[in-house]
Amino acid sequence: MLRESAARDRAAFIELFASPEVGTYIGGPRPRDELERAMPDVSGRRPGLFVIELDGAMIGMITLDRRAIARPGHVRPDAELGYMFLPEAWGHGYAAEACAAVLDWFADVLPGEPLTLCTQTANDRAMRLAAKLGFTEVDRFEEYGAEQWLGLWSG
Repeated sequence: MLRESAARDRAAFIELFASPEVGTYIGGPRPRDELERAMPDVSGRRPGLFVIELDGAMIGMITLDRRAIARPGHVRPDAELGYMFLPEAWGHGYAAEACAAVLDWFADVLPGEPLTLCTQTANDRAMRLAAKLGFTEVDRFEEYGAEQWLGLWSG
């Protein structure tokens, strides 16, 4: 199920950002104590953030954000899909299912609007998912000390 974030998701958000496995391709994990201090107890509503829930618990998140113009690999449009899942949710098809649902929603809300996705080329799972979702390569560049792949989806 996709839904807005809620206060009950705080521990799962901290786990996501502190996880060494999750952080492998996104610059590494953040210190848990730093996250405990920085993350609000009550989450605010954030447009473009979808929590993925399974059996009543958060297992991941999907974001739709604007890609900063100053970042390498910037193309028009600047809307970008991002996602993160807890390691125990990996390998079950949840990312493909949830991302496809968000892409369907995006296509309904903004018909014809293209969307980008960026991942490290070393992240085999993310590269396979990008292809499965219909993203096509538009650029490769170096960022965060690794080769990045930028794909474009046009619904």
